[in-house]
Formats: sequence, structure tokens, C-alpha cells
Amino acid sequence: MQVLQVQLEVGPDPAEVGRARRWARSRLAGSGIGDDEPLAETLILLISELVTNAVVHTGCPAVLRMLFGGPGVRVEVADASDRGPARRQAAGDETNGRGLELVDGLADRWGWQREGAGKRIWCEVDCAEKAPSGGASGGPSKIHPSNREPHVYL
Repeated sequence: MQVLQVQLEVGPDPAEVGRARRWARSRLAGSGIGDDEPLAETLILLISELVTNAVVHTGCPAVLRMLFGGPGVRVEVADASDRGPARRQAAGDETNGRGLELVDGLADRWGWQREGAGKRIWCEVDCAEKAPSGGASGGPSKIHPSNREPHVYL
């Protein structure tokens, strides 16, 4: 199986999040995933959340990677901070603190791992139609944050 990897360096500025979304949309379109497809919207939201977390919570530059060719699309954001992602409990009227909840709800799998002096947060969204719950697989497909990676893309 051939895997295509594209990446974008993101500066430590919140304005970079919009640039990352525009870049990702063009790469998705180039891979055959149309702007109007639900998969594209899901991936753009995931990218927005992961890049925002890297930029806002670390103040460090980051690298956004998208990998095409596996069972779906894999998104990775690597940064130089050694602090792992921390899930927050946002109050009902707070405008921040729900990013990892969104990632958990939208991605089929996600997690993080240390990488050099920093870390890499990743998520995957399957392209194929999902089997109805309780099907032959017998269980949920979610993998919660850990140092495990279900797929290896080289």
C-alpha cells in the first residue's frame, strides 16, 4: 500500500490555525475528498482543534501532517512541548476547553506519544462506511489517548 504524506510548518501564532485549515482543505481536495463531503468537514474540524491546542497551549511552532492511503486519513500535529494533552471539564458557558472532547467524539482513533523533546498528537478518520454498532467486530473502535498506535504509516 502506498501512503502519501504532506506536511505544513505552523508558527506559534493563533492566526496560523486559519492558514492550516486552508492548506488542509486544498490537500484534501487534491486527494479526491471534496469540500462538501462530511469527511472533509470532520477532518478540518479535527485539524483546527489539534493545531489550536498546539499553538495556544504550547506557544511553540508545530508541524501538521496528513497521511493518505491507509484505512482512512491520519492527522498528526507535532510540537516541541513535552506536556501531554490534558482534557478539561468546561462549564456550560465557557468558550474553551472542549477540544479533546471533540477529537474523541469525531475521530475513530486518537492518541499521543512523546517524540524527541516534544510530542505528537494523532487522530484517524476511516473513509469506509462504518459497520452498525454491535456488528461482527464486537466492540467499539475508539482508542483513547495512550502511547499505542493502531496503524503505522511509513
